Amino acid sequence: MKARPLNETIEDRAAKATPRWWVVICVLLVLVHATTALGDERVGEILEIQQDASTADQETQLQVDQLADETQEAVSEYRIRLSELDRIRRYNENLERLITDQEREKQSLARQIDDFSDLEQGIVPLLIDMVSDLERFIALDIPFQIDQRVDNVRRLNGLLNRADVNIGEKYRQIMAVYQDEVTIGRNIESYSGELDVDGITLTVDFLRVGRVLLAYQTPDREQSGYWDSRTRQWRPLERKFRSSVTRGIRIAQRLAPPEILMLPVAAPEERQ
Repeated sequence: MKARPLNETIEDRAAKATPRWWVVICVLLVLVHATTALGDERVGEILEIQQDASTADQETQLQVDQLADETQEAVSEYRIRLSELDRIRRYNENLERLITDQEREKQSLARQIDDFSDLEQGIVPLLIDMVSDLERFIALDIPFQIDQRVDNVRRLNGLLNRADVNIGEKYRQIMAVYQDEVTIGRNIESYSGELDVDGITLTVDFLRVGRVLLAYQTPDREQSGYWDSRTRQWRPLERKFRSSVTRGIRIAQRLAPPEILMLPVAAPEERQ
């Protein structure tokens, strides 16, 4: 260890000590600068982290909003499906009631069919008798439109033997013919046709007044006659009735207004 010179002053010592303090200061400055730079770097990292966090928050918020929209849509869809399900449930309940009612109707129809089978056994003979009675009635009635009426009876007899026509339709057609026969007794009719008189075929105009008179007259009005129900023959008509027959034919053809006519009507026979 070197000994200091005795003549060394305080200023000399201070001059020698000054560089060391500067070194310390410089070191301190370097440390402060390094610390500041390190702090700035940390601050930057923090800001960057904060920026990343903000971006992440925004993305998360967007996802949350999207999920909220999807949830709202799902809720709306769920409500729609519930409404549809309720309609389907009510429709199915109505179908169940309809099916139950149809089952009751089927059972009722089955019972009616069984009953109808028994009833048909009584109806068919009745229809056969009705057609037979109609045939006999036409044969005994005044002979107007005889060909057409006989054809009706023939058609009904064929109808009764047809398997493709149900019993209801057979009854309807038979009753329609009966109704036509009933209507004939309440109207007046004129039609043209041919008539065999004394072996001679004449073209004549017929006049039917209900079922009380059937007369004929030739177009030249020279010959007139009527059907005598008692003798069931055609008889010549007296001349005094010819004009009445002529007017009656015009009235039936709607060529003249209705009026009172003098016509020969057979008086009803007295019962014995």
